[in-house]
Parts: sequence; structure tokens; C-alpha cells
Amino acid sequence: MLNTSSLSGKSPIKFQFKTFEKLPVKIWDDSRAASLHVAKSIALAIRQKQQDGEKIVLGLATGSSPIKLYQELVNMHRNEGLSFQNVITFNLDEYYPMPKEAPQSYWRFMHEHLFNHVDIPPENIHIPDGTIPMEKVSEYCQWYEKQIDLAGGIDIQVLGIGRTGHIGFNEPGSWETSLTRMVRLDGLTRRDAIKDFIYEEAVPTRAITMGIGSIMKARTIYLLAWGQHKADIIKEAVEGPVSAQVPASFLQKHNNVRVILDRAAAESLTRTTAPWLCGMVNWTEDLACQAVVWAAQKTGKPILKLTNEDYNEHGLSELMLEENGAYDLNIKIFNRLQHTITGWPGGKAGSDDSTRPERANPARKRCIIFSPHPDDDVISMGGTFMRLVEQKHDVHVAYQTSGNIAVHDYDARRYVEFQREYMASQGMLSENLDNHYQMILDFLAAKKTGQADIPEVRAIKGLIRRGEARAGARYSGIDDDHIHFLDMPFYETGHVHKGDLTDADIDLVANLLNSVKPHQVYAAGDLADPHGTHRVCLEAILAAFEKLKGEAWMQDCWLWLYRGAWHEFPIHEIDMAVPMSPDQVARKQKAIFMHQSQKDRPPFPGEDDREFWQRAKDRNKATAELYRQLGLAEYEAMEAFARWRFEWQKVR
Repeated sequence: MLNTSSLSGKSPIKFQFKTFEKLPVKIWDDSRAASLHVAKSIALAIRQKQQDGEKIVLGLATGSSPIKLYQELVNMHRNEGLSFQNVITFNLDEYYPMPKEAPQSYWRFMHEHLFNHVDIPPENIHIPDGTIPMEKVSEYCQWYEKQIDLAGGIDIQVLGIGRTGHIGFNEPGSWETSLTRMVRLDGLTRRDAIKDFIYEEAVPTRAITMGIGSIMKARTIYLLAWGQHKADIIKEAVEGPVSAQVPASFLQKHNNVRVILDRAAAESLTRTTAPWLCGMVNWTEDLACQAVVWAAQKTGKPILKLTNEDYNEHGLSELMLEENGAYDLNIKIFNRLQHTITGWPGGKAGSDDSTRPERANPARKRCIIFSPHPDDDVISMGGTFMRLVEQKHDVHVAYQTSGNIAVHDYDARRYVEFQREYMASQGMLSENLDNHYQMILDFLAAKKTGQADIPEVRAIKGLIRRGEARAGARYSGIDDDHIHFLDMPFYETGHVHKGDLTDADIDLVANLLNSVKPHQVYAAGDLADPHGTHRVCLEAILAAFEKLKGEAWMQDCWLWLYRGAWHEFPIHEIDMAVPMSPDQVARKQKAIFMHQSQKDRPPFPGEDDREFWQRAKDRNKATAELYRQLGLAEYEAMEAFARWRFEWQKVR
């Protein structure tokens, strides 16, 4: 069960006990609020140094984690007069080799996100030079290290963390006393960089980085991490032993480190997975469900076979006192999970709906499935999509973005050549049109790695995704007049990094909602995706709901969240689980196959090498298997949903 508080960003989540954590951790509801907190701390330090007539030295990081931090510092410069005249900066690292003007260079990243927008003197900026001749790199690294010392050392160091546990580009195996040097990048690190380079072959194999010893000399360190994909490595760095295999764990030896996380990045910490092991807790029904599922998984038993001894041996004796023993508790939680399972995602008309996830009435509901990209609908909830259509609900699907950057250049070229040859075969190819096609083909032939597409190419790639989306939606059973393409403006930058959400984006969503007046809305609930398209699309939907909350029909509009192809909701957070038969799994797979441009290897595969249909199939089967292990009915696969409850809606 989810509510709007997890996006409020008003305050950090407070926790009294930290017995498992070897570093001080503060968890915020979202990355924006966390970034603002760090930005205020840095701004305060800058102003204090200014008041004392001194310089301040900042160690800066690149990557997705500090982007919002830099945005907040820029806002403070513009709106609050924060000056950077007394700031000296040293960046952690740079790919090698890497020209400064390259789209993927950290020199360019820092100027685009921070330096071009504040009044820092250019001579105060230091970023490792990716153009130094190989034979001079060692000498250059010594010089860079000396510049840090001459500046008085780093006052505040900002860090992100890679999935290998690297800080800077200090990969597993880096030694504690290492200084600035050239390193070879881990394979996982290079795969994570594909989003910037498009192809793994284009990702550099080396980098210049400040060492762990360089980082440890900083007076204050902020380690930032957002998103579920960072959760496991954060647990290792914060709760595990100090080890060269997790370079971030060396921070446990520093006397002034602050680990700043959003909820998703903290998901694997003991305080999140088993808070009862950390001290006294307030036993709600949701927390009791989490504890019972946890105990069942720890013991390998189905829920109804758990005993008082099982609970006591796993630190849950207080829960036994609260719940009057294992027998009653087991039945209560078993029934709760059983009631989440339904083959009627739109509600079953004429039935008792007191224990069903959805209402029985109205019998025929108006539904909107919002899909951030043109394939998320069938990947994440294709089985439920088809079930809603088969059960005669009025189903609409809305593709929020064009998805145009996720199309290979060779696919775009193939479509241009097809259109050109078709027009020529029909005697319809004018000289101007032929020149237009040739201009596009010439651009694609000369395009450099990471170069943004021209508008004409983006339009072609968008149309490719649009055609595939139509095919998938039609196969799922809906007509063209129920297929909507919003093409939200925030996405149309031509780059991986998107623009900010604006009223124009929100209005597109709100207008569709107000036109359809749905009883059900399905949306991608990837709150673990702080910088990506899914989260921005969800923010637009939530903002549209808030904008329309005065409309009478909104009181009966339920918002259901699904997850993407990478992660699933923990079982205690699932409010509706829709089972699928083997035939339904096969049909869902075919709907995903309609998205041919995303087959085999899409341009942005993320950290998972499997194709999207494989990820979805495995994820759905794993959910069903988890229900089976807990002693519930056995199904081939399941799609899971969590209901988002607004404070202003009627409670059911």
C-alpha cells in the first residue's frame, strides 16, 4: 500500500537505532529532497568561508547521483545570491582517452550541469585531463595530487557509488592508500556506462581517478546513492566488513562521512528489511505482514507452518506478544496475501468485493494504462492488459514519451531507405524529397558516438516506436481510437539526460484523464528510478491527479502502480496479484515481440543482459513462485500491483 508521503520530500525518515550500520546514514523520501539537504550544507560552508575571507575546496563527482545536487546549487546561485568566487574544485575522475568536447566527457558534464551556470573562476576548476599522452599520465597524476595539497586539501568531497562498490573509479581491488592514477575499468562499470555511449564497445576501458587515499584525506565526505539498483552495494558498504572488494567500505575508517540515501537505495539495509532486529518497532499490520513473509523465507517454511519457536528464534518474540501467538497471526497474514490474488483486475461484477483488491462496480470500468516508453505496457502488465480487455472493460493506453532515443541508427536508416525506395517505385519521389532523404542518410553515416540526433532522425525513430506500440496494443485487443501518444516535451532533448517536468507535460496527462474520466489508472511505479523516465512520468501523473482532485469523478478513480522489467514490489507491498496461465504468458510474450526495435539488444539495456521478454517472464514466474513457497496457490506467473492512495480520496 503506497501513499503520497513517499514523494513529499519534506523531511528525512528518522530512525533511532543503527546497530548494523557502520557509517552514519540518513534516508530521505526522494533524491530531490536529499540533494537539497546536501546543497544547503555545502552552501552554508561556502558562505562561512566567504565570511572568514577564505577559499573552500570541493571535491566533485559526476554520474547521475549528483545532478540534482548541482541543480540546487545553481538555483541558490540564481535565486539566493550564492557566489562561487571563493570555491576551488577538484573532480574525481575522467575517462581515458576522452576529449573535453566529447558528449560523454566529465569536463563537459560538469560545465553543462554546474560550472556554466555559476560565477566560479575558470582557473579554480580542476578536472582530470583525458587527453594527456599515455607516457605523461603518471607525471600528470602526481601533479594533480599536488594541486589538491597546495589548495589546502579538500574540505567537502561528494561521492557516488557504482554497483561494483567503486568510489571515483577505484574499482574492486584498489588499495586503501592509492592516490591519483590511471585505472582499468571493471566490466560491470563499463556496462553501466552504455547509457551514455550507446554501445559497450565505445566505452573506454581506462580512466584517470583520484585514489582512495586521496578521497580519505577530505575533511567531510557525502556519499550519495539513489535507486533500488544501488541498494545491495550500499548494504555491503555500510553494514559489511572493510574490504578492497568493496572500495566504498574504506569510508568506514573516515571520521566524518555522511551517507545520504533515498528510500529505494536503502531497501536492503537491515533497518528496512528487518527493522525489528534494530530495536523497538510499532507493529502495524503492514509491518507484521513484512515480518511474517521474512520469517517464512528465513525458515524455508510456508506461512501456515510457522511456529512460535520460529518467530522467537528470529527476533520476533514481541510480535508474538502483540498477535497472541503464531496460529492466529499466520492465518491473518495468509488470508491477507490470498486476498491479493485475483483473475479479475477490473473487479468481478455481481460478487462480494469486501476482500477483493478491486471494486465490483461499475461492472464495466473505464481504464487508462500509462506507459512511460512505448513498450512498458506490455512488458510490465501485458497479461493484465489483455485480461481487462477480455473482461469487457473500456481500456485506453497512453504512451507518455516517444522513446525515440532507444532506436538503433541502423533501424532508422532501414526505414528511410524503405520510404525512399517506395516513393521512387510509385513515381512520387520529388527532387526535394530525395534530397531530404539523402540529408538524413548522410547524417546517420557521419554520426559520431554519443552525438545527438537531428530532429528529422528523432522523428523517424519516434515513428518506429509508435508503430510498434500500435501493433502491441492492437494485439492486446484495443482499437486505434483508444491508443494515445502524448509525446511529453520533457523527454525531447535528444540526449539521455532529460529536461525538467513542466506544466505542459502535466497538462497532457490531466487533459487525457479528464477526457476519459477513468475508474482505474495504471502507471509505472518505479520509485526506485530517481533520474529516469519512469519516475518523471509518474510524477506527471501524480501532479495531474492533484490538479484534478476537485472533480467529482476523481473520488472513484483508483491508481494502480506496476513495476518495470527489472524489479518487483516486495510481496508485503503487493495489493493485487494477477495470475497468468502458460497460454497467457505466451500471449504476453508475443505482444512484447511486436516491439522489434527493442529485440535482441536494445540501445539501453541497463544492467541486465537479458531481453525484455525474458526479464518480464522470469520476474512474473518468480512472483508466482514466491506465493507458492509461502503456501498459496501455484500459478505459472503473476503480475503484481500496489495501490496508491491519495489522502483526499475516499478510503476503502
